[in-house]
Amino acid sequence: MDKERQPSGNKVASFFKAFGADLADIGTTFTQGNWMTKVSFLIMGFGPLLRKQFLRGIAFLLTEVAFIYYMVFFGIHYVKDINTLGTQGRGTNPDGTVSYGDNSFLILLYGILTIIIIFAFIYVWRLNVRQNRDAERLLAAGKKLPTVKQDFMSLFDEHFDKTLLALPVLGVFLFIVLPIIFMICVAFTNYDAQHQAPTKLFTWVGLENFKNLFSMGSSGFGSTFLTVLGWTIVWAFFATFLNYFLGMAVAILINKKGIKFKKLWRTILVMTIAVPQFVSLLYIGKMFAADGLVNGYLMKWGWISSAIPFWTDPTIAKILIIILNCWVGIPYIMLICTGLLMNIPADLYESARIDGANAFQMFYKITLPYMLFVTGPFLLTQFTGNLNNFNIIFLLSGGGPQSMSLTGGAGHTDLLVTWLYKLTLNDTNYKMAAVLGIMVFIVTAVISLVVYNILPSVKDEEGFQ
Repeated sequence: MDKERQPSGNKVASFFKAFGADLADIGTTFTQGNWMTKVSFLIMGFGPLLRKQFLRGIAFLLTEVAFIYYMVFFGIHYVKDINTLGTQGRGTNPDGTVSYGDNSFLILLYGILTIIIIFAFIYVWRLNVRQNRDAERLLAAGKKLPTVKQDFMSLFDEHFDKTLLALPVLGVFLFIVLPIIFMICVAFTNYDAQHQAPTKLFTWVGLENFKNLFSMGSSGFGSTFLTVLGWTIVWAFFATFLNYFLGMAVAILINKKGIKFKKLWRTILVMTIAVPQFVSLLYIGKMFAADGLVNGYLMKWGWISSAIPFWTDPTIAKILIIILNCWVGIPYIMLICTGLLMNIPADLYESARIDGANAFQMFYKITLPYMLFVTGPFLLTQFTGNLNNFNIIFLLSGGGPQSMSLTGGAGHTDLLVTWLYKLTLNDTNYKMAAVLGIMVFIVTAVISLVVYNILPSVKDEEGFQ
């Protein structure tokens, strides 16, 4: 059976089996290894240094020295307090001086970092043991060990991928992985404006924040969460598929025989992409304000007697946002569809005409299936991107209009991501923002995985005929 298709239970069993085999290998290496290998279990790099593999030996030894130094003078202080996140906050001593006490934020951040460093050190220690084992086997077989020069040159030859990716991987860990783990941990604390380090401490509260998110009471976030989640999904659906089909229609229309000035129409549409969204969306948002150009001219022409509440009526605001999003989205889709339409064999359309098919039938039976097959993964990407489309909402409506029925500063046009932004910056409710961040990930991941697994272009890449 292919490993990728093994049931999850088999994968778990395989993991524990491999873990047990690794532990057994460590024990065998220690019991059957020579004295240099046994000392290397305690002093990393000892064996390679005595075997004149100085580059490996020094690297392992420096790693161990740096780890011990970090743990003794820095890491252990944060690890021992991570279960409480501190016990003494900032205060004033009897002599009037400030007692800074513990900092829950730093304890959590550096505690997580230290735990990860411990696991990384265990991995390096395992490499140290494995290399001592391999060195013994090579010597027992009468073979020579790699020299210092060979080890160094291997960093730019067979191990060049590791050398090249070392710095990017470190950056991904520090700026992506670590903040994500920290955010997940904050969701299980009471970190907010009333428990903000270093003035005050915050602590672990378990699943209380998640219960509050789904609570339907007056102090709970449940009703607001469902409202915002529903609008987020509706917005993502229309923002994706309305742009997709309108963009495809524009591409078909421009590519149609007999249409003149094709390059001019494409250029006009592409110009909307050339203008930064920050500029165009802010300008459009002001145009539809109560005192904006649209209301001003409509009242001047006598078409309306009072300003239309474009941004103060929830229903009008949502409809307007979906329509205005077409201004940004249609040109992208038009460019993509233009290239794909040119790749559809003309023989298919010619055969369809001979069989008596009309324009709609050719679109439904030939153009649309081909486009959906090829652009299926792109559509999924667009949908998930629209679930977290911060720019459109924030620049047009700011998430408004606000409502007393919605908690956490949410507005009627807020998406989950813009609501998260407000919880973080406006309400400084970091704990609920972290919980909401986890829910955004879950919603996005579930939709992406489900849709991805049913896409025809993913299930059968060669299936389209």
